[in-house]
Amino acid sequence: MEILKCNRIIHQFAEPATKLFDNPAALPPNKRMATYLFVALGGALGSVGRFWLNNLVTARAGDGFPWGTLLINVLGSFAIGLFAALVPASQDTAKKFLMAGVCGGFTTFSAFSLQTLELMRQDAWLRAGGNILGSVALCLVAVWLGWMIGAASK
Repeated sequence: MEILKCNRIIHQFAEPATKLFDNPAALPPNKRMATYLFVALGGALGSVGRFWLNNLVTARAGDGFPWGTLLINVLGSFAIGLFAALVPASQDTAKKFLMAGVCGGFTTFSAFSLQTLELMRQDAWLRAGGNILGSVALCLVAVWLGWMIGAASK
């Protein structure tokens, strides 16, 4: 319900394009700019959330394994699956804000890649393999669960 309320507010300022990032140049300049601003705002919120959560997890679990990044990627995968299933295609601006913006800023695949490389460079092959397998398997399960919950909520 909160997603629908947020989308109504967003629609007061910008009418959505028909597809997520399909030819934004086809939109009138004022609507195109508003769409990019909503994605940027979502990205900022996602990035701040990622920074906060990673620091919290690292402070509690230590930095021997990238638990914060793993958790963030699993939660982000769940969230993007949930949003993909729950937010109707007709609410395109909300989808862009949530999926490209918030989830794009929140998830950390580049951080995952760098941290895995660092583990390999330290010859911590078991931890590197655990990070790869855990990230891929848990994120796939999370996106599937998010999708299932979102689809069942319709």
